Amino acid sequence: MGRGLIRRGIRRVLRGFPLPEFLDDFRYTIFRYRDTFGAWPNLFAPRTFNEHLNHKKLFDRRPILTMLADKYAVRQYVRERVGEEYLNEVYLVTENPEDLDFSRFPDRFVVKATHGSGWNVIVLDKSQADERAIKERCAFWLKMNYYDLGREWCYKHIPPRILVEAFIGDASGKVPLDFKFFCFDGIPRFIQVDFDRFEHHTRNLYDTSWNQLPCKLLYDNNEQGCPVPSNLDEMLAVAEKLAYGLDFVRVDLYSVHNRVYFGEMTHYPGNGFERFDPAWYDAYFGSFWKTAGRLSGKR
Repeated sequence: MGRGLIRRGIRRVLRGFPLPEFLDDFRYTIFRYRDTFGAWPNLFAPRTFNEHLNHKKLFDRRPILTMLADKYAVRQYVRERVGEEYLNEVYLVTENPEDLDFSRFPDRFVVKATHGSGWNVIVLDKSQADERAIKERCAFWLKMNYYDLGREWCYKHIPPRILVEAFIGDASGKVPLDFKFFCFDGIPRFIQVDFDRFEHHTRNLYDTSWNQLPCKLLYDNNEQGCPVPSNLDEMLAVAEKLAYGLDFVRVDLYSVHNRVYFGEMTHYPGNGFERFDPAWYDAYFGSFWKTAGRLSGKR
């Protein structure tokens, strides 16, 4: 029997049959990767950044990943590593959407789920907000396991809760720039800046000396760019302290009125399926990822 025929037979088996959890995750990963990048991933000796991310999703099962992905539990980690002053104010954390009493909150605030990504509602004027609709959305989130949507393991065991935080606005009152620090072995190497995320999303990548990289990651570049933040050194220091001891993590921060705020810690940016343009930057980013000790059981 020819190798091509064998491979086609294996693909049919993988596509059609129910499998144990790990193999089902593996099936999902390889076929989504193939659909995204047009090639099968090397998940056992990863080379590109996205291969490393998918390897991590499948094989890294350290409990600290769950704690850091939990948008409420991670706050204690931030307190211990860098201090309370980097945390946003929390108005409420609850398992019951009916606890969201808007009369207790200021005019602007953010409602988010602790156990997912992108599950948030930004309320810029509570007098115009539909309180019942927001409670219903929260109830929907609480029934969901975010892991089921994209097989991102770190979300699987997070207790579902709703978090209400202060809204952090820039000088114009809008959502601020999002600074995302790609940290390898605890060292920040690249910085992603996201502009106008909820309307006309653009994105630039910089090195830590604030030289813009001539590439795109999923979104078009912002032509105006971003000047060097006055507190870049502070943000780099915060990211390094939070990333210490981890093979890879993206530390997301905000800089508003010259104050640094913690956003979140992300283990699998883009779920490991965001395309670089030019494509060779995928391997370039991946070259900073060292696999030694990743699965040693350390924090």
